[in-house]
Amino acid sequence: MVRITEDMVRKRAEHNEMQISTLEEVSLHQQDIEKIEFLDKWCRDLKILYLQSNLIPRIENVGRLKKLEYLNLALNNIERIENLSGCESLKKLDLTVNFVGEVTSIESLRDNYNLREMFLTGNPCTEYEGYRQYVIATLPQLERLDGKEIEKSERIAAIQELDAIRPQILEQQREYQLKREKEKAEAENHMKEKEEKKATKGFDKRWYTDINQSDMQHKNESQNDDDATKKEEEEDEEDFWNEKVGYTPESRKAISDHVQEKKRQEEEERNKKRGPHPAKRVVRLTTDDGKVLNVNEAKIDFSLMDNEKENQFELDVACFKHLDTSLIDVDVQPTHVKVVLKGKILQLVLTEEVRADASEAKRSKTTGHLLITMPKAREYIKPKKVAAKPSSNGQEQTTKTQQAVEQKLQRLEVDPKSGKQVDLMVTKGGGEPSRGPLIGRRPVVEERSNSEDFVDDPDVPPLL
Repeated sequence: MVRITEDMVRKRAEHNEMQISTLEEVSLHQQDIEKIEFLDKWCRDLKILYLQSNLIPRIENVGRLKKLEYLNLALNNIERIENLSGCESLKKLDLTVNFVGEVTSIESLRDNYNLREMFLTGNPCTEYEGYRQYVIATLPQLERLDGKEIEKSERIAAIQELDAIRPQILEQQREYQLKREKEKAEAENHMKEKEEKKATKGFDKRWYTDINQSDMQHKNESQNDDDATKKEEEEDEEDFWNEKVGYTPESRKAISDHVQEKKRQEEEERNKKRGPHPAKRVVRLTTDDGKVLNVNEAKIDFSLMDNEKENQFELDVACFKHLDTSLIDVDVQPTHVKVVLKGKILQLVLTEEVRADASEAKRSKTTGHLLITMPKAREYIKPKKVAAKPSSNGQEQTTKTQQAVEQKLQRLEVDPKSGKQVDLMVTKGGGEPSRGPLIGRRPVVEERSNSEDFVDDPDVPPLL
């Protein structure tokens, strides 16, 4: 039996950011669901509910959905209309191709004053004589029935004929109920016969083999028995689909069970041929002493950037564009971040602590990439930028630039251990060169003064 689970609903709430408490529309069609449950507790804001192509036999657990406007239950096993009076906003009800034979059950919809359109096409009740007139007269709020608009004159005529039509409807309804009881009894007997036949065919003939037979003979007989069993299964499969049965809720349920059982057997056969699964490698996320490790089990490209300007870490994960967001899970911790992609883990250790409560994850609609921003826990004081005032005098600006260059050159340092010496001359305003206070500079040698008997003779050639 397939049941409605929270995970099933959440996977179909991608358009609502996986939130089910505020979900307004959900589609649970073709899931072989056999019971409506939990939706009136999890999704109280539902407006549109698709449950077509399932095996639901009864309308239930929807009375608390006060905002529900459209309910689609086509192609199910419903035999009676009930438990919808609480859906006060219901405007459209689709019960196409069900087994509604108790047409008088539509009287429970009289309190649904917003109901404007209903589909009962393909139900046994539509074959009753006077069916349309009875429904139109019983539900005066309807505007369309089975896709056809209700004319004002048609409604007046139906109301006038209601007293004569209702006894006929009740008689035809009783006949159908007797027919259904007979179908249920036949289906139950048929099921018992199939179980007895299956138990008889399951008798293993190998118990009759002689214990003293050779191993080869035993192997050959076992192979023959397996071939015979396989042939019998193929015959049973063919007989099942060729068997003529009525279109009833029981036959629909039997077909669904048969298909599910066949899938299970095929899966077991594949696992048997594949052999025992090798032990899955366990991915370690922490060391024995609790230290978090870097792990990229998903083998996906990523980029972790330290945005100093915004004082935050930014993780860009190159997710596949068409990967469903429901298959991605993000967990940000103060010291590390973990991203799970279809069960595969990407875990990265951060160099600084971050604020997990202020972190957020966004996904690009064009590329599919996942961007996680993680503000750092430690805040930095940023210097206030002062805008430079424009100078009215170009010469003054040039002088400031020269002073800045001079200060920069004067701060030049050379490693004393390298043995190199640097002598730097700075010219101020086109005058004499001045020497800055440089470390590692050659000492300046002062010139000795002339002696008292020195004669400056211009005819004497200069010393080389």
